[in-house]
Amino acid sequence: MGKLVYAANVSLDGYLEDESGAFDWSVPDEAVHAFWNEHERGIGTSLYGRRMYQTMRVWEDDDWLADEPAVVREYAQIWRDTDKVVYSTTLDAVSTARTRIERSFDPEAVRRLKVESARDLSIGGATIGAEAFRHGLVDECVLLLCPVTVGGGKPALPRDIRLDLELLDHRRFDNGVVYVRHAVRRTD
Repeated sequence: MGKLVYAANVSLDGYLEDESGAFDWSVPDEAVHAFWNEHERGIGTSLYGRRMYQTMRVWEDDDWLADEPAVVREYAQIWRDTDKVVYSTTLDAVSTARTRIERSFDPEAVRRLKVESARDLSIGGATIGAEAFRHGLVDECVLLLCPVTVGGGKPALPRDIRLDLELLDHRRFDNGVVYVRHAVRRTD
């Protein structure tokens, strides 16, 4: 059985992106990129909302990767080798391999996917992540706290539910980013 892991780069004040939609403050250096590579190697399926998928699909294209460091090219291959599910009512088609569209977020289907999966699953995107939290589907949170405050924007975690967490791991990177990994405690 796989765990569902919510993973994100987050500003210190708790946002995935600022009020203008920018997240350039979270671009990882090589050490942080290597961390994400290692994390993503354990993921068999990634669940995305439409906007997060549209952001991530850049990893399918080789054109821009030629002059990038090896750690960045490696991430592209890891991403390509992962199955992807995109939850969208507006997307007509996907442009990446190993990707399928689901028209609605079905908590029971995600539960079955977790049970049937030999590897962990990740969920990315604030809206779809919040749905997974509301339905008690998220087993762990992996957050990289970036040394910046943005003052507003898209919250990384849902604002309308309580999450009781247990710290499982942490690490500080030389660039000031702090990794924290928490188990989500079940309160039901």
